[in-house]
Amino acid sequence: MENNAPSPKIYKIIVACGTAIATSTHVAIKVKEFLAERGLKVHTIQCRVTEVPSLAPDADLIIATAQVPFDTDVPIMDGIPFLTGVGIEEVVDKIEAILKAQ
Repeated sequence: MENNAPSPKIYKIIVACGTAIATSTHVAIKVKEFLAERGLKVHTIQCRVTEVPSLAPDADLIIATAQVPFDTDVPIMDGIPFLTGVGIEEVVDKIEAILKAQ
């Protein structure tokens, strides 16, 4: 019997910070964990904020721990709650809503 169900979408999320080393890696891991718990598959790309314009066109979401001084059509979320734990459920709820609306 063939399974014709579409494969679940894999969302592309850019995780940006100042240097694209420790902070963006930590946030990317947390994002994957929280969204996996909600049944969402994501592919994260860690980068410096300055790299956002070149990576944003085919992304579903940007999560940044620093100010993103660029205009983009891609939604941008604050990544600080993934570092502090404060307000994280609300941010994950918003991320889930943004992704599912696409």
